[in-house]
Amino acid sequence: MGDKHLVRFEPVGIEIEVDEDQTILRAAFEQGVQLMHGCKEGQCAACKSFVLEGDMDEIELDRYSTFALPDMEREEGQTLLCRAHAYADLTIELLNYDEEVLRSGLPVRKGTVEVISNEPVTHDMRHLVVQQVAGEDIKFFPGQYMDFILPDSGESRSFSMANTPNREGRFEFVIKIYPDGLFSQFLKNDVQAGDKLEVEAPFGTCTLRENRTSDIVFVGGGAGMAPLLGLLRSLAEKDTGRKATLYYGARTKDDLCFTDELRELETRLPGFRYIPVLSDHEGDGWDGLTGLVTEAVRAQESDLKGRDAYVCGPPPMVDAAIALLNQRGVDERNIFFDKFTTTGEPEE
Repeated sequence: MGDKHLVRFEPVGIEIEVDEDQTILRAAFEQGVQLMHGCKEGQCAACKSFVLEGDMDEIELDRYSTFALPDMEREEGQTLLCRAHAYADLTIELLNYDEEVLRSGLPVRKGTVEVISNEPVTHDMRHLVVQQVAGEDIKFFPGQYMDFILPDSGESRSFSMANTPNREGRFEFVIKIYPDGLFSQFLKNDVQAGDKLEVEAPFGTCTLRENRTSDIVFVGGGAGMAPLLGLLRSLAEKDTGRKATLYYGARTKDDLCFTDELRELETRLPGFRYIPVLSDHEGDGWDGLTGLVTEAVRAQESDLKGRDAYVCGPPPMVDAAIALLNQRGVDERNIFFDKFTTTGEPEE
């Protein structure tokens, strides 16, 4: 371990100790400070912040994308907390934060899980269920995700929990299988019930804001079903009375999953509607909405002012949905999203 330095976050006035051998974001995770983040690998800019006090020469950055942090912004004093190592005391202005989430974070824990089941739910998505069997108890909020460590390589891949927190240490995932995905092919070809895997969690800030009572619109696609399902299950458990609509985009009817549960949720959650949208429906007798999921939202929702929105799925869909939701009146501060970005090769 290296020397430790004090990092203060403004305008919230939170201080943490950061070891030189860890990134600022990682230190915050371990101390239960839930800073905004996305990919954790210097690609998405969700953790971009401004250095108010401290010498920029005393901050070392691991490899990152200049799309996330252009050279000009770095010269002006901006940095990526997921890549930044502090070699002196610093004061950092958070450019993107949610104080409710920031102060209610859960510390990241490592553990071992045992595979309970690994079943296909579509031709290219798996429903993985695991049980923690070792390590400190991993707690999480609905909508957060877990890192799986691949055996041998030590690389990690991130997947959102589809279930709600429980005392049994059980976690569910909906994982898309990519032809060349490192974890995808491992999951498809090798992972069986009884296998043990190393994990780390929780991560992610696409969580249900408990202090809000606004109605909600969910927009998802692909394995974005996982966090949205966790959020909907949480709403059903809490019986908050918040009305919600889920627009879910898939290619064909065979790409839809958890339909029975979502239809059952329509009977349990007052005002909940599940609206699947298919982009390729020819010849399958589909009589529902068609086209891109964002275009379906555009056609169905003329005014979303006052709503909260949760968007999870591939980055192009997320970006298009955020722009549309803004146009339809959703305050950008009330749009919460999770981009399933790639990590060197096709993965969530």
